[in-house]
Amino acid sequence: MTETEAALRTLAHNVRSARTRAGLSLDELGRRAKVSKGALVGLEKAQGNPNFATLVRLADTLGVSVSALMDGPTEGRVRVVSASTVMPLWAGERGSEARLMLTTSGPAPVEVWRWRLEPGEEYPSHPHQAGVVETVSVTAGRMVLVVDGTEHSVEAGQTATFDGDAPHTYRGAGDEPCHLIMTVHLPPGPASAA
Repeated sequence: MTETEAALRTLAHNVRSARTRAGLSLDELGRRAKVSKGALVGLEKAQGNPNFATLVRLADTLGVSVSALMDGPTEGRVRVVSASTVMPLWAGERGSEARLMLTTSGPAPVEVWRWRLEPGEEYPSHPHQAGVVETVSVTAGRMVLVVDGTEHSVEAGQTATFDGDAPHTYRGAGDEPCHLIMTVHLPPGPASAA
């Protein structure tokens, strides 16, 4: 079995389990997450290739983190993850990318992401569920963070935080690629502990 097939099987199992725990039918999950029933059926059969936006909508609807949908069982007390072993969940046409490195466990999980934004390339994100807080820490270059229509310049050595339930966009700025670490702080709740 290839690495991609194994990842799809894990994703299929985790989506089906989270949907069952939430007591949702395929129809209801599809309606709430704005994903077709056919795409959900394929996903739960480990077929297809869901895009990043679909995974985010499913995770938000199910009240879990994106990595909770993608991760297999964890082993041991310490988990070390190398960027080279994590597939990008989003790749832009100019070479930008976003990799979900890991999600912490516990009642209020935190997702840790590595992003590279090429100059002028952007990723528009739909609003998340209420209570989600995001931070972006720029380690090199410069970006423009757009939250609810207002632009904020964030440069190397700066960190910004905002409520993720507003429309937001990440855009590379300047002449060099922007590298950043993003954290997504998920609200505590019974579904988050899964």
